[in-house]
Amino acid sequence: MLTVLLAVSIIAIPPRDSGYISTPDGARLFYETIGTGGPVVLVPGRLFLERDFARLAHGRTLVLYDMRDRGRSSAIRDSASIGIMQDVADLELVRQHIGADHVTLIGWSYLGYMVMLYAIAHPEHVDRVVQLGPVPWRFDATYPDSLTAAAHPAHPSAKDVVRLRIWKQQGYKTSRPRDFCLVEWAVDRVGLVGDSANVHKLGPGWCDMPNEWPVHFDRHLAVFFATVERVTTTADQVRGIQVPVLTIHGTWDRNAPYGSGREWAATLPHAQLVTVPGAGHFSWIDAPDVVFPAIDQFLR
Repeated sequence: MLTVLLAVSIIAIPPRDSGYISTPDGARLFYETIGTGGPVVLVPGRLFLERDFARLAHGRTLVLYDMRDRGRSSAIRDSASIGIMQDVADLELVRQHIGADHVTLIGWSYLGYMVMLYAIAHPEHVDRVVQLGPVPWRFDATYPDSLTAAAHPAHPSAKDVVRLRIWKQQGYKTSRPRDFCLVEWAVDRVGLVGDSANVHKLGPGWCDMPNEWPVHFDRHLAVFFATVERVTTTADQVRGIQVPVLTIHGTWDRNAPYGSGREWAATLPHAQLVTVPGAGHFSWIDAPDVVFPAIDQFLR
């Protein structure tokens, strides 16, 4: 009986594979494939999503990858090679590499915008799109307080906040980059969930990857979001996206306002909005029983 149970457990685990994809300009993108057969679901942001989203691989092929200069992909020294439109080009390169003519896209946070830019540029390759906590397509977009988390600020522990302040003063960001990353994560993670009781569900963060150490990432962030600010996307372009879109957004999202998700869903011609009351930027941590069934049903 034990042998049979073990065999069933092994069969139930989707097979995995991983490797690197080389880009024409010499970057290396780390990717991981989970599952085989069925539709192909392409997911940028592996470093954030792989642990929790692997459950979606049953009955389909999930391909997750890290963007250039992020996660386990190669660090980029040339700032001119970092930007949201470069990420769009890299997504197309990943699609070509895996040999999938049609893909479903899952994009979280700013990647929820990036995958829509891809859908605008390559509509012939996109079957459908899932957005989670997407940022606005207008860099200067503002929303009323009722559509933001303004009334629900994060409250990291005073001890962690003081410790981070001291570590910054001591210059540990440079001299002890991994340790500093862990200290900063203890403060920042509180704002990523709606309910602080769920903080422990976020896991250890990404400080095992040097690309995510603040000493490196802060530079990346400054360069990257300067390119986002320069991109012009119009409401007509958004209305031109004809594939089905599922937009999921928490009402207490402190990183991308809930109003952004509402605006995407109201403007896209074939979108449905799943509102997750009280959820933060990691809506699936606050409400996994809402988020994952909604995605699974949409993908089916």
